[in-house]
Amino acid sequence: MSSSPRSLRNNKTSSPRFHHHHRHAEHQASNPLLPSSSTSAPPPPPLPTHVIESQEKNVLLHAVEIEPFSESSPGLSVPPFSWRKLWKFTGPGFLMSVAFLDPGNLEGDIQSGAIAGYSLLWLLMWATMMGLLVQSLSLRLGVATGRHLAEICRDEYPHWATLMLWLMSELALIAADIQEVIGSAIAIRILSNGVLPLWAGVLITAFDCFIFLFLENYGIRKLEAFFAVLITCMAFSFAWMFFDTKPSGRELLKGLVVPKLSSETIPKAVGVVGCVISPYNVFLHSALVQSRKVDLKKKGRVQEALNYFMIEAIIAIFVSFIINLFVTTVFAKGFYGTPEAKTLGLVNAGEYLQQRYGGGLLPMLYIWGIGLLAAGQSSTISGTYAGQFIMGGFLDLQIQKWLRSLITRSCAILPTIIVAIVFNRSEELLDVVNEWLNVLQAVQIPFAVVPLLHLVTNEQIMGAFAIGTTLERISWGVATVVIVINGYVLVDFFRSEVHGWLFGIVVCLVAASYVAFLFYLIFRSNSLFISLFGKPRPYSYRPYRTPVEEESVEFDALQAL
Repeated sequence: MSSSPRSLRNNKTSSPRFHHHHRHAEHQASNPLLPSSSTSAPPPPPLPTHVIESQEKNVLLHAVEIEPFSESSPGLSVPPFSWRKLWKFTGPGFLMSVAFLDPGNLEGDIQSGAIAGYSLLWLLMWATMMGLLVQSLSLRLGVATGRHLAEICRDEYPHWATLMLWLMSELALIAADIQEVIGSAIAIRILSNGVLPLWAGVLITAFDCFIFLFLENYGIRKLEAFFAVLITCMAFSFAWMFFDTKPSGRELLKGLVVPKLSSETIPKAVGVVGCVISPYNVFLHSALVQSRKVDLKKKGRVQEALNYFMIEAIIAIFVSFIINLFVTTVFAKGFYGTPEAKTLGLVNAGEYLQQRYGGGLLPMLYIWGIGLLAAGQSSTISGTYAGQFIMGGFLDLQIQKWLRSLITRSCAILPTIIVAIVFNRSEELLDVVNEWLNVLQAVQIPFAVVPLLHLVTNEQIMGAFAIGTTLERISWGVATVVIVINGYVLVDFFRSEVHGWLFGIVVCLVAASYVAFLFYLIFRSNSLFISLFGKPRPYSYRPYRTPVEEESVEFDALQAL
């Protein structure tokens, strides 16, 4: 029989088990075959009251039940593969994958194809695999611990570091949201034949959070179905463009398998890698996987969930890769080597496509507008979703869901309206704004990836599901590549944009603080750094034994008897 966290706290007759923090874990009654509590070691202290109450009030997803929990089986083996179960686990990965298809990524595809042609397709493929690796670690953390990344960071880092991580995450989310809302507004202007200006499209897009709230009230599966429709619209629109423009299959295949890089394409190559890993998406995926009820006391069930979520993530990210491939090759076929290549962007891409390829059965301009609108709407809704988890996880704020969505949406809408009004007067300013927004997101990537790598390698947190040495080295290698690339972007950008000694001093101070905090995150496991910069919070959510270790100890005791 399942019990609420409050009943677990008040139950004085239960066996001295370590109650796991997961909201779906059931309380296991005392077993007569095990030694009684009078002869066993004294139980560990219970979870702090504020942790239990936080779990009771936490605003989480409507969980999808995979199958009823059973106490009769130790659950050490992984059940056989089932297509029915894979369908039940399908959903979180596709919600996560829309971050690979947001308007910022589409603009990167446009410029990559127009300027570099087919030559950077191999980099797009490998960068997507890097993104898959990071997202697989995020889902692993969420499934194995039952909590998402922002919550665990709040418990594992000192208060000052938690606030800094929250601030960095919010800045990255706002920067991404501005680009996504602008993309939706551009699509609305295209589909309205220019009747609705950008600022009107921004206001219309602002109400998508209410769509999110409406659908989530009817269950997470309804929201996942809505995202599936949007992704299908993107796939259909960009596939239509791909087959209508007929890019060269030979050049496409050559671009995928033959690495090629030149001095002219290096900036675009850096942009391809930088667009793949979205900071807020790392936080989001670790929360989305908790929408499925998994019995964390059984190692086999946890491994089963990891297997299904990984299969789904691979399929979802492969779909996103194919869509990005369609967009890149369309603009590589139509505009590589042309005078328009360096001026292409989200705003004029549809018009240039219309001029080059004409109307046909459906005007190319509107096909582009439909795909861009689907990309913008899906990514803004997922951004609103991520904002709730980031704010609730880092700050432990217990507020109504609609109010939290309103706060998250307002942080992006207000500056976006300003950008839209200015952009209506001067379209050239949008490129400058997009560059600054890309830089702002790039500098936040380490503050999502580095904490994630520290946590998934920590056996006290992950138990039997901590990643091995080989995967750890590969993951840190990927993180190093991303950090170095973003460092190159920052140095190059500020070298060209920073003018004046006063502005230069301010930039140097900010950069020094940034590097110092990054070094703290990387080397915080060192005892010297911990003593200098503060200890973790005194109350930690994690149990003295992980659920899997605890269940294995009990199983061994049963076998011995």
